[in-house]
Amino acid sequence: MIQILNEDGEMVNEDAMPDLSDDDLVELMRRMVYTRVLDQRSIALNRQGRLGFYAPTAGQEASQLGSHFALEKEDFLLPAYRDVPQLIWHGLPLYQAFLFSRGHFHGNQMPEDLNAVSPQIIIGAQITQAAGVALGLKRRGKKNVAITYTGDGGASQGDFYEGMNFAGAYQAPAIFVVQNNQFAISVPVEKQSAAKTIAQKAAAVGVPGYLVDGMDVLAVYQVTKEARERAINGEGPTLIETMTYRYGPHTMAGDDPTRYRTDDMDDEWEKKDPLVRFRKYLEGKDLWSEDKENEVIEKAKEEIKAAIKKADGQDKQKVTDLISIMHDKLPYNLEEQMEEYKEKESK
Repeated sequence: MIQILNEDGEMVNEDAMPDLSDDDLVELMRRMVYTRVLDQRSIALNRQGRLGFYAPTAGQEASQLGSHFALEKEDFLLPAYRDVPQLIWHGLPLYQAFLFSRGHFHGNQMPEDLNAVSPQIIIGAQITQAAGVALGLKRRGKKNVAITYTGDGGASQGDFYEGMNFAGAYQAPAIFVVQNNQFAISVPVEKQSAAKTIAQKAAAVGVPGYLVDGMDVLAVYQVTKEARERAINGEGPTLIETMTYRYGPHTMAGDDPTRYRTDDMDDEWEKKDPLVRFRKYLEGKDLWSEDKENEVIEKAKEEIKAAIKKADGQDKQKVTDLISIMHDKLPYNLEEQMEEYKEKESK
């Protein structure tokens, strides 16, 4: 397993240290702290009935943001439902992320300059889509990559193998990130496959596979950066398995992790917390402080408050809204329904 910082924030692999400036290191930490606050507030908003579907992200910040930090703005992002943070840092306005959670269609309308699709709910479906997007980038001569994310459960889907095999066969510039948080909802990873790792499955389709400490933001960044460089140089796709952990439930829709996880397991992974580890490293370099972290926390709270207020002010979606954006030209049956619902909504 590739690791640069150990659990105590100490450098253990100096040769693998990425070429990041002090400002870059601080920005990485800022994003992780901000995202942890966003997760805490999103859980609270969900419990208040002000958000809909929500999949907690705490514990996976290094995996999510370290990999995203290695991308360029023009790279194409195909996230799973837990990967809203990467979408936000790629350019999705925060209020639209909240609308996505509420099931509002505007939350799925990506801004013109955002190379991304909405978070995929179907397990693994984004993997085959990423292979297609990557091939499209290659055929257009773009020096960009398509990156997609799934969990360990997604690696048990047929789309996982089909997408990687297709991308490998065409040497498409794709990066497949499997965030192994140890459980596909409640099924432990060791019951999903007899393989020792998910990363080794890359060998079956002839592409490189890497096992990375997903709680180490520097290791995740460096492996993703190298995968991106290979891809844009015509060397094809890469599979990256990040060993990570979600501290909360699978989603806020009734999952109870205490039924399938032990306190000892939770305690073990909390000692590996990506924020604590990176904080110690930055404090040792005099790049981070409690005051600086508190500034980030307060700013995050202010921006989240403003975003949820903006989401609250969005027009309520109507059936006619949904019908009108389904087709360029409505078929006759939808024209009939449109007229029917216009009459109902006018009353």
